[in-house]
Amino acid sequence: MNTKVSNPKTELLLGAGLDVLHQESREWQETIAFWKDETKFFAHLLDKKGVKESEYVSMLKYLDKIDENLFDYLADDIIDHEKLLSRLEKGEKGLSDGNYRDEHRKLNDSMVLFENDFKEFKKMIFGYAKKL
Repeated sequence: MNTKVSNPKTELLLGAGLDVLHQESREWQETIAFWKDETKFFAHLLDKKGVKESEYVSMLKYLDKIDENLFDYLADDIIDHEKLLSRLEKGEKGLSDGNYRDEHRKLNDSMVLFENDFKEFKKMIFGYAKKL
């Protein structure tokens, strides 16, 4: 039998009030801003070390650019999500609490996936920097 293991925190939050979900969205925005700063630091670290352009360094810089673009897309999705909340609170017809919660769950899944990928990216950078 194939069962999906759910995150109790996610399940709890999705049942919470809209103000709690709004707060979580704000935290996501802060997390993304922090990640952007981290990627700039990593690029600066590699430049400061005077690393010769190798294939590995080029790959890290390329991944850095990709992450930066993904940050922007994810941040834009969160902003759109917040706009949906605003429209929902204004009572706009055709919107429901369930729609917002479903979108929130999808964004949460994206954040978790991206966070895991970003951790792996950081491990690569730290491993490379240690060798310098």
